[in-house]
Formats: sequence, structure tokens, C-alpha cells
Amino acid sequence: MDKIKDTRTFMRITHRYLGFFLAGIMAVYAISGVLLVYRDTDFLKKEKKYDKTVAKNLNEKELGKELKIKNLEIEKTEGEISTFKQGTYNAASGEAKYSKKELPFVLDKMTKLHKSQSKETLSPLNTFFGISLFFFVISSFWMFKPKTKAFKRGIIFTIIGLIVSIILLLI
Repeated sequence: MDKIKDTRTFMRITHRYLGFFLAGIMAVYAISGVLLVYRDTDFLKKEKKYDKTVAKNLNEKELGKELKIKNLEIEKTEGEISTFKQGTYNAASGEAKYSKKELPFVLDKMTKLHKSQSKETLSPLNTFFGISLFFFVISSFWMFKPKTKAFKRGIIFTIIGLIVSIILLLI
């Protein structure tokens, strides 16, 4: 194992091995992050048909919540049958027939990494990953000696990255 002599070597060694450890996790986050950018499109999605019985006499909002369809809008109602973009709902029997476009199972699970909440089983992984990425930010400043050209350029690129991020957040 490498010998830790000072803060610089500690940061470099930890950065190296943590980086190797997190390489797989970062690949998953990178792929799922790109997929989330296109979540408002049908990119890689396949249509699935559902036949589900829900509570009777639901209003538009309740039906959308029950079927997990955002912004569900009932287009027309004929008797007990309500028609919406994705399918139909029979208010008398509670039967809903609809279709949804969804990512394949593995890709869907990957995108849920970004959406997890503190109550979910993925939250410790997300917290660990976030803290690790922040460590990478801090430890990268120990990769080069402060008087070197590479370090000085690194500082300039860091400042540019911060400015670009802030500008993009504000527009």
C-alpha cells in the first residue's frame, strides 16, 4: 500500500482509489443523467398497455394520481366512459384501460437513482456518491503543486466552470 506522508499524498491516494471504486457508479449516473435530459421525449421508450381496476367515480385529478399519469386530461365523457389521451376509464366499474410509454426496466431503474428521496433504499448510495464527488472537487487541488503551470491553469478552468454554471443557473 502507498505510504501517506502528508495531506497532499493522502488526498492523491484517496482520490485515486475512491475514483476507481466509483467508476461504475459514475457510469450509471452519467447514462441515467443523459436519459433524464430527454425524459420529455419518447427516446428509447416502449409503449406498455395496462388494464387496471381502480376506485369508482374518480375525478380527473384522482384518476391521474391513481394511474400515475401526470397532467391527465379527460377529453370526453360518454355515459360512464371517460376518454383521455392514454386510454379510457369506466367510472361505474373502475376499469381503466390505458397505455404508457416507459423506459426498459434497467434504464428505468437507473433513472430512479436521480429521483430517490431520503426514505428510499437508494438514499445512502446517493448521499455517499454526492459526498464523494465533493471530495473529488476538493482533493483535485492537491493533484499538482501550487506553483506549477498545471495548477495555475486548473484554477483558471475552475473559475471559468463556476462562472459558466452560475450563468446557466440564472438564465
